[in-house]
Amino acid sequence: MNEALPTLLFPFERGLFDAPGAGERVLFLGAPAGLRLPSDFFVADFLLVQDFRADYLALEKAGFSVVPQAEGKGFDTAFVLLGRHRRENEMRLADALRRVRPGGQIIAAGTKRDGAQSLARHIEEFLPVQDRLSKHHGIVFRLFRPETLSDDIPAALAAPARTTPEGYETAVGGFSEGTVDPGSRLLSDSLPPYIKGTAADFAAGWGYLSLRLAERFPLDALDLYEAHSSSLAAARRNLAAHAPQVACRFLWHDLTSEPVERRYDVIVMNPPFHRSRAAEPDIGQRMIEVAAGALQNGGRLFLVANRGLPYEPVMEAVFTQHGEIRRDETYKVLWGRK
Repeated sequence: MNEALPTLLFPFERGLFDAPGAGERVLFLGAPAGLRLPSDFFVADFLLVQDFRADYLALEKAGFSVVPQAEGKGFDTAFVLLGRHRRENEMRLADALRRVRPGGQIIAAGTKRDGAQSLARHIEEFLPVQDRLSKHHGIVFRLFRPETLSDDIPAALAAPARTTPEGYETAVGGFSEGTVDPGSRLLSDSLPPYIKGTAADFAAGWGYLSLRLAERFPLDALDLYEAHSSSLAAARRNLAAHAPQVACRFLWHDLTSEPVERRYDVIVMNPPFHRSRAAEPDIGQRMIEVAAGALQNGGRLFLVANRGLPYEPVMEAVFTQHGEIRRDETYKVLWGRK
Protein backbone atom coordinates (compact mmCIF):
# COMPACT_ATOMS: atom_id res chain seq x y z
CA MET A 1 0.00 0.00 0.00
CA ASN A 2 1.36 3.43 -0.92
CA GLU A 3 2.33 5.39 2.20
CA ALA A 4 0.58 8.50 0.88
CA LEU A 5 -2.88 6.95 0.55
CA PRO A 6 -4.03 7.87 4.11
CA THR A 7 -2.92 11.44 3.40
CA LEU A 8 -4.93 11.50 0.16
CA LEU A 9 -8.08 10.24 1.92
CA PHE A 10 -7.73 12.49 4.99
CA PRO A 11 -9.58 15.61 3.67
CA PHE A 12 -12.51 13.45 2.52
CA GLU A 13 -12.74 11.61 5.81
CA ARG A 14 -12.83 14.93 7.68
CA GLY A 15 -15.35 16.51 5.31
CA LEU A 16 -12.89 19.14 4.12
CA PHE A 17 -13.29 18.10 0.47
CA ASP A 18 -16.51 16.90 -1.11
CA ALA A 19 -16.25 13.29 -2.20
CA PRO A 20 -16.91 12.53 -5.88
CA GLY A 21 -20.57 11.66 -6.29
CA ALA A 22 -22.57 9.12 -8.22
CA GLY A 23 -22.16 9.54 -11.98
CA GLU A 24 -18.86 11.44 -11.68
CA ARG A 25 -15.76 10.08 -13.37
CA VAL A 26 -12.51 9.80 -11.42
CA LEU A 27 -9.06 9.03 -12.82
CA PHE A 28 -6.68 7.55 -10.22
CA LEU A 29 -3.03 7.78 -11.31
CA GLY A 30 -0.55 5.64 -9.40
CA ALA A 31 -3.23 3.54 -7.67
CA PRO A 32 -1.45 1.03 -5.40
CA ALA A 33 -1.96 -2.69 -4.93
CA GLY A 34 -4.10 -3.34 -1.88
CA LEU A 35 -6.17 -0.21 -2.53
CA ARG A 36 -9.26 0.13 -0.35
CA LEU A 37 -11.69 2.96 -1.04
CA PRO A 38 -14.34 3.94 1.54
CA SER A 39 -17.40 2.48 -0.15
CA ASP A 40 -19.87 4.60 1.80
CA PHE A 41 -18.94 7.78 -0.02
CA PHE A 42 -16.73 6.83 -2.98
CA VAL A 43 -19.60 6.02 -5.31
CA ALA A 44 -18.14 7.59 -8.43
CA ASP A 45 -16.89 5.68 -11.48
CA PHE A 46 -13.15 5.10 -11.01
CA LEU A 47 -10.57 4.30 -13.66
CA LEU A 48 -7.30 3.25 -12.05
CA VAL A 49 -3.93 3.63 -13.77
CA GLN A 50 -1.04 1.36 -12.76
CA ASP A 51 1.80 0.47 -15.12
CA PHE A 52 3.69 -1.90 -12.81
CA ARG A 53 2.46 -5.38 -13.67
CA ALA A 54 2.26 -6.92 -10.18
CA ASP A 55 0.21 -4.02 -8.81
CA TYR A 56 -1.96 -3.99 -11.93
CA LEU A 57 -2.76 -7.68 -11.48
CA ALA A 58 -3.61 -7.17 -7.80
CA LEU A 59 -5.99 -4.30 -8.60
CA GLU A 60 -7.60 -6.25 -11.42
CA LYS A 61 -8.10 -9.23 -9.11
CA ALA A 62 -9.72 -6.93 -6.55
CA GLY A 63 -12.34 -6.00 -9.15
CA PHE A 64 -11.21 -2.50 -10.10
CA SER A 65 -11.29 -1.08 -13.61
CA VAL A 66 -7.57 -0.62 -14.24
CA VAL A 67 -5.36 0.21 -17.24
CA PRO A 68 -1.56 0.44 -17.58
CA GLN A 69 -1.64 3.87 -19.21
CA ALA A 70 -4.19 6.67 -18.76
CA GLU A 71 -6.84 6.93 -21.44
CA GLY A 72 -9.84 9.15 -22.07
CA LYS A 73 -10.68 12.75 -21.20
CA GLY A 74 -13.39 14.72 -19.45
CA PHE A 75 -12.84 13.32 -15.95
CA ASP A 76 -14.40 15.29 -13.11
CA THR A 77 -11.58 14.48 -10.69
CA ALA A 78 -8.08 13.05 -10.86
CA PHE A 79 -6.30 11.53 -7.88
CA VAL A 80 -2.51 11.39 -8.06
CA LEU A 81 -0.47 9.35 -5.60
CA LEU A 82 3.08 10.65 -5.56
CA GLY A 83 6.03 8.31 -5.15
CA ARG A 84 9.81 8.48 -4.98
CA HIS A 85 10.42 9.43 -8.62
CA ARG A 86 9.95 13.17 -9.05
CA ARG A 87 9.85 13.09 -12.85
CA GLU A 88 7.23 10.34 -12.77
CA ASN A 89 5.19 12.46 -10.34
CA GLU A 90 5.44 15.43 -12.68
CA MET A 91 4.35 13.28 -15.62
CA ARG A 92 1.31 12.01 -13.71
CA LEU A 93 0.27 15.54 -12.77
CA ALA A 94 0.67 16.69 -16.37
CA ASP A 95 -1.41 13.73 -17.54
CA ALA A 96 -4.10 14.59 -14.98
CA LEU A 97 -4.25 18.16 -16.28
CA ARG A 98 -4.74 16.94 -19.83
CA ARG A 99 -7.52 14.53 -18.89
CA VAL A 100 -9.77 16.33 -16.39
CA ARG A 101 -12.51 18.57 -17.75
CA PRO A 102 -12.26 22.38 -17.48
CA GLY A 103 -12.99 23.18 -13.85
CA GLY A 104 -12.20 19.61 -12.80
CA GLN A 105 -10.12 19.05 -9.70
CA ILE A 106 -6.77 17.33 -9.24
CA ILE A 107 -5.93 16.06 -5.77
CA ALA A 108 -2.38 14.85 -5.18
CA ALA A 109 -0.72 13.43 -2.09
CA GLY A 110 2.75 12.28 -1.20
CA THR A 111 5.10 11.92 1.73
CA LYS A 112 7.34 14.74 2.86
CA ARG A 113 10.28 12.35 2.61
CA ASP A 114 9.59 11.91 -1.11
CA GLY A 115 9.50 15.66 -1.79
CA ALA A 116 5.77 16.29 -2.07
CA GLN A 117 6.13 19.78 -0.60
CA SER A 118 8.70 20.89 -3.16
CA LEU A 119 6.57 19.41 -5.94
CA ALA A 120 3.55 21.44 -4.78
CA ARG A 121 5.70 24.58 -4.92
CA HIS A 122 6.81 23.60 -8.41
CA ILE A 123 3.18 23.26 -9.53
CA GLU A 124 2.51 26.80 -8.28
CA GLU A 125 4.93 28.08 -10.92
CA PHE A 126 2.25 27.12 -13.47
CA LEU A 127 -1.13 27.03 -11.70
CA PRO A 128 -2.48 28.10 -8.30
CA VAL A 129 -2.72 25.43 -5.61
CA GLN A 130 -6.05 26.00 -3.86
CA ASP A 131 -5.67 23.83 -0.76
CA ARG A 132 -2.72 22.28 1.02
CA LEU A 133 -2.99 20.07 4.12
CA SER A 134 -0.46 18.11 6.14
CA LYS A 135 -1.21 14.72 7.71
CA HIS A 136 0.37 11.30 8.22
CA HIS A 137 3.89 12.60 7.48
CA GLY A 138 2.74 13.80 4.08
CA ILE A 139 0.87 16.56 2.31
CA VAL A 140 -2.21 16.61 0.13
CA PHE A 141 -2.91 19.50 -2.22
CA ARG A 142 -5.62 20.41 -4.70
CA LEU A 143 -5.76 22.44 -7.87
CA PHE A 144 -8.37 22.99 -10.55
CA ARG A 145 -7.94 22.88 -14.30
CA PRO A 146 -8.59 26.36 -15.72
CA GLU A 147 -11.32 26.83 -18.29
CA THR A 148 -8.63 27.43 -20.88
CA LEU A 149 -5.44 25.40 -20.54
CA SER A 150 -2.48 26.03 -22.77
CA ASP A 151 -0.73 22.88 -24.01
CA ASP A 152 2.50 24.54 -22.92
CA ILE A 153 1.70 24.04 -19.22
CA PRO A 154 1.60 20.21 -19.13
CA ALA A 155 4.53 20.12 -21.54
CA ALA A 156 6.61 22.39 -19.31
CA LEU A 157 5.61 20.49 -16.19
CA ALA A 158 6.76 17.09 -17.45
CA ALA A 159 9.74 16.69 -19.75
CA PRO A 160 9.84 13.56 -21.95
CA ALA A 161 11.99 10.56 -21.13
CA ARG A 162 15.71 11.08 -21.54
CA THR A 163 17.71 9.52 -24.35
CA THR A 164 21.08 7.87 -23.71
CA PRO A 165 24.24 9.21 -25.38
CA GLU A 166 24.02 6.16 -27.66
CA GLY A 167 20.61 7.32 -28.87
CA TYR A 168 18.44 4.82 -27.00
CA GLU A 169 15.09 5.89 -25.61
CA THR A 170 14.50 5.28 -21.89
CA ALA A 171 11.41 5.57 -19.67
CA VAL A 172 10.41 8.05 -16.97
CA GLY A 173 10.11 6.17 -13.69
CA GLY A 174 11.91 3.14 -15.10
CA PHE A 175 15.29 1.63 -14.36
CA SER A 176 18.37 3.55 -15.53
CA GLU A 177 16.64 6.52 -17.15
CA GLY A 178 18.87 8.41 -19.53
CA THR A 179 21.94 6.18 -19.21
CA VAL A 180 23.20 2.64 -19.62
CA ASP A 181 23.37 0.90 -16.25
CA PRO A 182 27.02 -0.03 -15.50
CA GLY A 183 26.00 -3.50 -14.31
CA SER A 184 24.17 -4.21 -17.55
CA ARG A 185 27.15 -2.93 -19.52
CA LEU A 186 29.48 -5.26 -17.56
CA LEU A 187 27.21 -8.22 -18.29
CA SER A 188 27.05 -7.37 -21.98
CA ASP A 189 30.84 -7.08 -22.18
CA SER A 190 31.23 -10.44 -20.38
CA LEU A 191 28.99 -12.60 -22.57
CA PRO A 192 30.72 -15.52 -24.35
CA PRO A 193 30.97 -15.51 -28.16
CA TYR A 194 28.87 -18.65 -28.82
CA ILE A 195 25.31 -17.51 -28.04
CA LYS A 196 22.65 -18.55 -30.56
CA GLY A 197 19.11 -19.92 -30.83
CA THR A 198 16.20 -18.57 -28.82
CA ALA A 199 16.95 -15.98 -26.15
CA ALA A 200 15.10 -14.07 -23.47
CA ASP A 201 15.85 -10.91 -21.53
CA PHE A 202 14.30 -11.04 -18.05
CA ALA A 203 13.55 -7.64 -16.47
CA ALA A 204 14.49 -6.12 -19.82
CA GLY A 205 13.88 -2.47 -18.92
CA TRP A 206 14.17 -0.29 -22.00
CA GLY A 207 16.05 -3.06 -23.80
CA TYR A 208 19.80 -2.47 -23.47
CA LEU A 209 20.79 -6.13 -23.04
CA SER A 210 18.40 -7.17 -25.81
CA LEU A 211 19.94 -4.62 -28.14
CA ARG A 212 23.39 -6.01 -27.42
CA LEU A 213 22.22 -9.60 -27.98
CA ALA A 214 20.55 -8.64 -31.26
CA GLU A 215 23.63 -6.78 -32.41
CA ARG A 216 26.20 -9.50 -31.66
CA PHE A 217 24.58 -12.93 -32.01
CA PRO A 218 22.64 -15.00 -34.61
CA LEU A 219 19.37 -15.34 -32.72
CA ASP A 220 16.32 -17.18 -33.98
CA ALA A 221 14.02 -15.24 -31.64
CA LEU A 222 14.27 -12.84 -28.73
CA ASP A 223 11.65 -12.32 -26.01
CA LEU A 224 11.69 -9.34 -23.65
CA TYR A 225 9.95 -9.66 -20.26
CA GLU A 226 9.39 -6.46 -18.30
CA ALA A 227 7.01 -5.47 -15.49
CA HIS A 228 7.07 -1.69 -16.13
CA SER A 229 4.89 -1.01 -19.17
CA SER A 230 6.49 2.34 -20.05
CA SER A 231 9.94 0.73 -20.12
CA LEU A 232 8.64 -2.10 -22.28
CA ALA A 233 7.17 0.41 -24.73
CA ALA A 234 10.56 2.13 -24.95
CA ALA A 235 12.22 -1.25 -25.54
CA ARG A 236 9.82 -1.97 -28.39
CA ARG A 237 10.74 1.31 -30.07
CA ASN A 238 14.47 0.78 -29.48
CA LEU A 239 14.49 -2.72 -30.99
CA ALA A 240 12.41 -1.59 -33.96
CA ALA A 241 14.81 1.28 -34.62
CA HIS A 242 18.14 -0.44 -33.96
CA ALA A 243 17.59 -4.18 -34.53
CA PRO A 244 14.66 -4.64 -36.94
CA GLN A 245 16.18 -7.86 -38.28
CA VAL A 246 15.46 -9.83 -35.08
CA ALA A 247 12.05 -11.40 -34.38
CA CYS A 248 11.08 -10.05 -30.96
CA ARG A 249 8.19 -10.50 -28.58
CA PHE A 250 7.50 -7.93 -25.88
CA LEU A 251 5.78 -9.30 -22.78
CA TRP A 252 4.39 -7.12 -20.00
CA HIS A 253 4.94 -9.73 -17.36
CA ASP A 254 5.50 -10.25 -13.64
CA LEU A 255 8.19 -12.93 -13.53
CA THR A 256 7.65 -13.59 -9.83
CA SER A 257 3.99 -14.60 -10.24
CA GLU A 258 3.14 -15.30 -13.91
CA PRO A 259 4.36 -18.46 -15.67
CA VAL A 260 6.84 -18.40 -18.54
CA GLU A 261 5.49 -20.63 -21.31
CA ARG A 262 8.35 -20.67 -23.84
CA ARG A 263 11.69 -22.46 -23.31
CA TYR A 264 15.01 -20.80 -24.22
CA ASP A 265 18.60 -21.59 -25.09
CA VAL A 266 19.86 -18.45 -23.34
CA ILE A 267 18.48 -16.04 -20.76
CA VAL A 268 20.17 -12.81 -19.68
CA MET A 269 19.08 -10.62 -16.82
CA ASN A 270 19.93 -7.80 -14.49
CA PRO A 271 17.30 -8.63 -11.85
CA PRO A 272 15.78 -5.91 -9.66
CA PHE A 273 16.29 -6.17 -5.92
CA HIS A 274 14.10 -3.35 -4.59
CA ARG A 275 10.39 -3.12 -3.96
CA SER A 276 10.93 -0.40 -1.36
CA ARG A 277 14.02 1.39 -0.13
CA ALA A 278 15.65 -1.69 1.42
CA ALA A 279 17.38 -4.38 -0.62
CA GLU A 280 15.21 -7.48 -1.07
CA PRO A 281 17.32 -10.26 -2.59
CA ASP A 282 14.37 -12.66 -2.65
CA ILE A 283 13.19 -10.95 -5.87
CA GLY A 284 16.35 -11.90 -7.73
CA GLN A 285 16.44 -15.35 -6.12
CA ARG A 286 12.92 -16.03 -7.35
CA MET A 287 13.81 -14.81 -10.85
CA ILE A 288 16.81 -17.16 -10.94
CA GLU A 289 14.47 -20.06 -10.13
CA VAL A 290 12.07 -18.96 -12.86
CA ALA A 291 14.92 -18.64 -15.35
CA ALA A 292 16.11 -22.17 -14.59
CA GLY A 293 12.60 -23.47 -15.28
CA ALA A 294 12.40 -21.52 -18.55
CA LEU A 295 15.64 -22.93 -19.99
CA GLN A 296 15.89 -25.98 -22.21
CA ASN A 297 18.22 -28.76 -21.06
CA GLY A 298 21.72 -27.44 -21.57
CA GLY A 299 20.47 -23.84 -21.70
CA ARG A 300 22.41 -21.11 -19.93
CA LEU A 301 21.62 -18.13 -17.73
CA PHE A 302 23.87 -15.10 -17.56
CA LEU A 303 23.14 -12.48 -14.90
CA VAL A 304 24.70 -9.48 -13.22
CA ALA A 305 24.16 -8.49 -9.59
CA ASN A 306 25.62 -6.35 -6.86
CA ARG A 307 28.52 -8.22 -5.30
CA GLY A 308 26.86 -8.49 -1.90
CA LEU A 309 23.64 -10.16 -3.04
CA PRO A 310 23.43 -13.84 -1.99
CA TYR A 311 22.56 -15.45 -5.31
CA GLU A 312 25.16 -18.25 -5.39
CA PRO A 313 23.22 -20.67 -3.12
CA VAL A 314 20.14 -20.58 -5.34
CA MET A 315 22.32 -20.90 -8.45
CA GLU A 316 23.84 -24.06 -6.96
CA ALA A 317 20.37 -25.41 -6.12
CA VAL A 318 18.80 -25.00 -9.58
CA PHE A 319 21.68 -25.51 -12.04
CA THR A 320 23.87 -28.51 -12.78
CA GLN A 321 26.82 -26.17 -13.31
CA HIS A 322 27.35 -22.57 -12.26
CA GLY A 323 30.12 -20.08 -11.66
CA GLU A 324 31.36 -16.51 -11.87
CA ILE A 325 32.68 -14.96 -15.05
CA ARG A 326 33.84 -11.58 -13.81
CA ARG A 327 33.51 -8.98 -11.09
CA ASP A 328 34.52 -5.40 -10.44
CA GLU A 329 34.35 -3.20 -7.36
CA THR A 330 30.52 -3.15 -7.49
CA TYR A 331 29.13 -6.04 -9.58
CA LYS A 332 29.58 -9.73 -10.32
CA VAL A 333 28.58 -11.63 -13.46
CA LEU A 334 27.29 -15.17 -12.81
CA TRP A 335 26.39 -18.04 -15.12
CA GLY A 336 24.44 -21.26 -14.78
CA ARG A 337 23.81 -24.25 -17.06
CA LYS A 338 20.65 -26.34 -16.75
